Amino acid sequence: MALARIPAHDPRGRLDVPAFKAGITGTVIRPLDDTYESARLVHNAAFDRRPALVVRPANAADVARTVIFARDAGLELAVRGGGHSLAGHGTTDGGIVLDMGAMKGLHIDADRRLAWAQPGLTAGEYTAAVAAHGLATPFGDTGSVGISGLTLGGGIGWLVRKYGLTIDALVSVDVVTADGRLLTASTTEHPDLFWAVRGGGGNFGVVTRFQFRLYPVDTILGGAIFLPPTREVLRGIVPIAASAPEELSIIAFLMPAPPAPFVPAEHHGKLALALMFVYAGDVADGQRAIAPFRALAAPMAEFVAPMPYAGIYELTKAGEERGASTHRSLFLDALEDAAIETILERMAAPSSPDAMTQIRVLGGAMSAVPSSATAFAHRDAAVMVTLITPFEDLTEASVHVSWTHAYYEALRPRAVGVYANFLEDEGEGRIREAYPGLTYQRLAEVKRRYDPTNVFQLNQNIRPSVEA
Repeated sequence: MALARIPAHDPRGRLDVPAFKAGITGTVIRPLDDTYESARLVHNAAFDRRPALVVRPANAADVARTVIFARDAGLELAVRGGGHSLAGHGTTDGGIVLDMGAMKGLHIDADRRLAWAQPGLTAGEYTAAVAAHGLATPFGDTGSVGISGLTLGGGIGWLVRKYGLTIDALVSVDVVTADGRLLTASTTEHPDLFWAVRGGGGNFGVVTRFQFRLYPVDTILGGAIFLPPTREVLRGIVPIAASAPEELSIIAFLMPAPPAPFVPAEHHGKLALALMFVYAGDVADGQRAIAPFRALAAPMAEFVAPMPYAGIYELTKAGEERGASTHRSLFLDALEDAAIETILERMAAPSSPDAMTQIRVLGGAMSAVPSSATAFAHRDAAVMVTLITPFEDLTEASVHVSWTHAYYEALRPRAVGVYANFLEDEGEGRIREAYPGLTYQRLAEVKRRYDPTNVFQLNQNIRPSVEA
């Protein structure tokens, strides 16, 4: 299906923004507009860029018009969902930001367990809406993250061991491609494109609607257990979590204990292993599943309770606050003693008092899908470690980047790949670690078919293959 197309613009001439704006149902924001300063911001304050225009489309036709306008004008196009891109891909200097945040439509068919969602929704908004029906789609670990970028990169979250990645719940997508077409991609329509968008990021177009499966998730057992950060505790968490029922998904944070009401004052600010979890099943079974973690060491503090599934996002509210940070991430086959020593050594002398190391134990439903079935190629990864270094003083950014990178380099010899959504701007080699071998080759071929001139390049970019 072809959508409205504007006449080609001569890049040597002056942009005819008024004519473009007149054809947009949504909002076009320019640098002199009152809302520009807030409209240009993204979640990571380390990225301070000034786009020429911020476009907030109301529908797919607005999206197509913006894509064509940016392409014909030779302007860099940044597509923004929730604005949480670790690489700052939701903004641009001098280009156009296509901010999907106003497109928040959601239709729920509880009987068929399907939902149709527009890309401006956040994980928290979507989850709260479908929770009214006792249902859920697996998203990430923070409620303010947009569903679009999270889904297109794969989607690793609180239900990963029970229901898999977000892309495993994806039934179809509506996509505006680089030539202004609106296509529906699924296993039966444009299956090559559907394969690619399930893990390949925003390389192939702008998704204007997702169709997701819904799964029965109502009351869960959730919360956090704070354990002392010892070698014995770190050795124990992966084998316990990996052998637990698939209803249990954990995310552990080696971090300073927060001044939460349930944390005794004497532990505030002290390094702890915060074991956060969701047990998506019977509450009594959940208590039995987490008992082995308590047996590793006497907890420093804990908050464990039955709660609505959406309640888990309340425990990660701090991650929604805008601020500057730098990151590195990697998959591991196991958390070996050498890696544990590195983690403890580095976290004993961080560059930032807020630095944390995140450890996710994977497997379960995520690993049940063949690696070749989607563009997410690391189905067999057992553990994901992510280094997160928040900081306040932007003039000291290089110090924190250097510390985080050195920490990563110390762990890197054990790496077996990386999650595309947790990459910063780290170069072609790291992109190929996210999409190894034949996966990258296949993505490049799909890229050539749907975006041969690489209009969509503000992402973990897959360059179009050269036709033989």
